Amino acid sequence: MKLTYDPRYNIAYLRLHEKTARVETLRLSDELNVDIAPDGTIYGIELLNANHQLRSEDHGNLVIVNEAAGDKREIPLG
Repeated sequence: MKLTYDPRYNIAYLRLHEKTARVETLRLSDELNVDIAPDGTIYGIELLNANHQLRSEDHGNLVIVNEAAGDKREIPLG
C-alpha cells in the first residue's frame, strides 16, 4: 500500500495494488475516484481536492492505527 500526494494538482492517491490489469475509473463524487478491475479488485483510491479532505479531520495528521496491536501513529501532512 502506498499513499502519494501531488501538491501541484492537490491530488492524493492510495494505491492498494500495482496495476497489473486493465482498470476502470469509477467517479463516485466530485472529489473521489476508484480504480477497479473487471474482477472487482480495487487498485486505488484517488482524492481530488485532497488537502481539504486529508486535513479536515485529525488536525492535519495522517493517523495510522494497528487495531490488533493497539498501536497508533500520527504523521503531520505539512
